[in-house]
Amino acid sequence: MAMSGGSEAAAAKHRDRLEAFVLRARRVEAHSLAADWAELVALTEMKMSTTLLPNGEARVRQDFPAEELVESAAARIRPILLTKDDCFYQNAMAGLAYFCRTWPDDLTWIRARRAEWRARVDPASPDEAGYWLMLGNMATGEKSDLDRHKLAMAWIYGEVVHHDTQRRREAEPFGLFERFRAAVPLIAWTMVGTIELLNYVRALQNDGVLQLSENVFEEQVVLTTTVYEVTGRIYAAPAGTSAPTDALAPLSQEWSLLEKEADLPSLIQRPRS
Repeated sequence: MAMSGGSEAAAAKHRDRLEAFVLRARRVEAHSLAADWAELVALTEMKMSTTLLPNGEARVRQDFPAEELVESAAARIRPILLTKDDCFYQNAMAGLAYFCRTWPDDLTWIRARRAEWRARVDPASPDEAGYWLMLGNMATGEKSDLDRHKLAMAWIYGEVVHHDTQRRREAEPFGLFERFRAAVPLIAWTMVGTIELLNYVRALQNDGVLQLSENVFEEQVVLTTTVYEVTGRIYAAPAGTSAPTDALAPLSQEWSLLEKEADLPSLIQRPRS
């Protein structure tokens, strides 16, 4: 399918942003929280168990992944949340709307997803934030209230990817766990929305609508091993010898090939027997 109309400059801008999104979204997709799709979706739903106790009280319980795991997921999705980054979710949606502007079914899907993103990730008011907490000190009369979205952002930007003092101060009365508890469904839903959009982009790419660089769908975006091992030759030269001007420049006579273990510099650790 080929698109008609529109300037080449506009097409290039939207294509660049979509390619940036694909690279970041694939990194989100590769996170271990996304390994079990059903569990990831469940984290977006704020599920909890409630037990009524004989004394008339109720015990409410929620189970969450380890904070460190959610923290790493927050770092991966952060550029998806930032309006100034090319890979921002709504930038990718604008790109799809541009390339699919003559396809009514696709535009309907895009409009629905954009509205859902705003409702879940960027609510316009506390009433749309899902829930809010209110605290009161009967002794001092001090009161605090904060909605779920601000609590979540206080954890993301006050604890994890920044140290936003203002957000931390505003959310401090509610404690670290309430900030974390609010952030988990936001992060999980952002991951779900990002991966769903990535798969939609893949489908449009396969249909020939987008014509993005195939490289962004194939290049390595995460490390599968953290063991560094290469095979090659080691050359050494006296201290002060000029380094080669570039990777293809021949080595000067001062550089000699090291062929014996005894010749290896002390900074290179020898394998243990």
